[in-house]
Amino acid sequence: MRKTTALKVAGAKARSRAGAVRTAKSTVKTSAVGASRPVPIAEASVRERILESAERLFAEHGMSGVGLRAITSEANVNLASVAYHFGSKEGLLEALFALRAEPIAKERLNLLARCFESTKAPALEQILDAFLRPALTLGKQPRLGGPAFVKLRARLATEPETLARKILSKAFDLSSRKFIDAIAQALPHLPRAEVEWRFHFMLGAMFYTMGNSGRIQSLTGGHCDPGDVKRALHHMIPFLAAGFRSAPVPPVSN
Repeated sequence: MRKTTALKVAGAKARSRAGAVRTAKSTVKTSAVGASRPVPIAEASVRERILESAERLFAEHGMSGVGLRAITSEANVNLASVAYHFGSKEGLLEALFALRAEPIAKERLNLLARCFESTKAPALEQILDAFLRPALTLGKQPRLGGPAFVKLRARLATEPETLARKILSKAFDLSSRKFIDAIAQALPHLPRAEVEWRFHFMLGAMFYTMGNSGRIQSLTGGHCDPGDVKRALHHMIPFLAAGFRSAPVPPVSN
């Protein structure tokens, strides 16, 4: 009886050691030069947790106000995880915008193309709607970050850091230039520089609406709510169209 029990115990220990070896092997990845380094077992979930935590913190405090240690603490991961997945804070923010911003820019261009499907001269309001709607509606979808990414975009747009400008440019410059061209085509009486200035003012209105600071709710007792995207677009597009259509301003005198 004792011999049988001893054999069972020895077998269990052997199986345990074999399982430990298999587990260790599953967390090691061999590089092209033969070196081995640990890879997190739940690699995808670690990456997602880092992105989501960074998105929330950047949205609340701005890029300059958040360090990597705060992000890793929020995500419950170590600093090495950020280096492994993104390389740096800049790489993390670029990855976040690549994930969230590309669908918005793509939808803008799709809607702009539809504007020209049935006519060579679509209404200015159609063009403005194609630009604004994806930013205000798609940005609120959970798969694209939801309110956190909307707020992050609005915050980065006002940050003076070179990196913030670089990332926004990479994400949106191509599509935005196409909209400037389309607006200039719809308003041939306006000098190009005038169109560009008015596009700048539209961005200001868009980002302030996206930021939704609560100021206008306070002033109006909650009657005016930028969080109501349908209503916001209903009022914003005619207002902006009237501004774009206004007569060119005289040049600034020296």
